[in-house]
Amino acid sequence: MRTKPSDSKLTGLFLDMLAAEQGAGPNTLDAYRRDLTDFSEFLGRVGHSFVDAETQTLRDYLADLDSRGFKSTSVARRLSAMRHLYRFLLNERIRSEDPAAILSGPKRGRGLPKVLSIADVDRMLRRAKELSEAEDASPAKRLRSLRLYCLLEVLYATGLRVSELVALPRSAAKRDARMIVVRGKGNKERLVPLNEASRQAMADYLAATEAAKTDNKGDNKGDKKNGLAASKWLFPSFGESGHLTRQHFARDLKELAVASGLQARLVSPHVLRHAFASHLLHNGADLRIVQTLLGHTDISTTQIYTHVVEERLKSLVRDLHPLAEK
Repeated sequence: MRTKPSDSKLTGLFLDMLAAEQGAGPNTLDAYRRDLTDFSEFLGRVGHSFVDAETQTLRDYLADLDSRGFKSTSVARRLSAMRHLYRFLLNERIRSEDPAAILSGPKRGRGLPKVLSIADVDRMLRRAKELSEAEDASPAKRLRSLRLYCLLEVLYATGLRVSELVALPRSAAKRDARMIVVRGKGNKERLVPLNEASRQAMADYLAATEAAKTDNKGDNKGDKKNGLAASKWLFPSFGESGHLTRQHFARDLKELAVASGLQARLVSPHVLRHAFASHLLHNGADLRIVQTLLGHTDISTTQIYTHVVEERLKSLVRDLHPLAEK
């Protein structure tokens, strides 16, 4: 009799397919792995597996998530993971039917993103600049401050995803670079323009790293300690990825927010990405252009930002409509 494949094996095959055929990145794969592991553990407790679970069992799992206090957005994400899994199992003929096909997810309103004002971003940029220029700072602390200022300038200038930002190659800091090539979700590339401030910040940071390497010349331990050994990354580190982690940058950004007089809970790399998009739209940018800059595949994803231009749209109709009162 043919042995049923285990849930862990099927999860591995599914993730391999996502990586190979859809270009899913490490963060996406990790999220799917966590969701499907939790689902598999529930199925094990009730005597089922991916191969034999029926629609009612899937409904029971969604109810279990609700009883554990999961938000509707999290439940919807788990349901999406199940749908993708069973579609894969159906296509691979591991199952003859799709038990997730008729399931409906929880109703959820799409929340508006947190947005910093232009003044708030200016305060953070000024404070980061001040810290990078502090004369009493140690060389190591000054280098970290320069790195944070560079990260902030580039993020606000480009609206990159934090995973894209920390993984920028060293070549992105070329002095004459007006555009950078960014590899985003699905391994898709896009061109993103740089402004003068972000180019200068990268040049200053890169010059500081080169100077620090020169100071440590002949001292391999010192060179390694400062993270300045030859690296292809603009923001190198000694972690598994070889570059600064998203979590490390997020912590530094929250500390900067507090130093700038802002609440740490209101600031994150993703909030700065929101600020980039919102401020562009507020100043008249076309939604399709913002979609391209953000790397959104679907315009509906970008449309969440249109709330920030509601008043501007109202004033345009009021001032420009041919039947408007003068």
